[in-house]
Amino acid sequence: MRVIYENKVLAVGEHVQDFRVANMLIIFGASAPAELKDYCYLVNVNPIDGDIAAGDILRVDDGFFKITSVGAEVPVTLKGLGHCTISFTGETAASMAGTIYVEKSKVPALQVGSVIQIIKYK
Repeated sequence: MRVIYENKVLAVGEHVQDFRVANMLIIFGASAPAELKDYCYLVNVNPIDGDIAAGDILRVDDGFFKITSVGAEVPVTLKGLGHCTISFTGETAASMAGTIYVEKSKVPALQVGSVIQIIKYK
């Protein structure tokens, strides 16, 4: 087991609930455009130590979610901007390039200080 990505929530946008009802959440580096900040969980821009792939685990605080699909742009936007959408729909084919899909589940409630990790078991 190896953590390949880790971050902490620095701020919670006023309208993050708008995306929770659509079974998703959005993280973005602190340099997020002003028009998007209210819809995101703001995080630092942190490196990724490996490739994110289906079968890896997304950990949000004490919740663990199996990754089912990864959009092609995720490594670029996550590493460069701290930006990624996480969809809790269980889709196995990434229909949105900047999205990590995880097993179908209720979207966790993040708060300032919440820890987000991606864990590789291989």
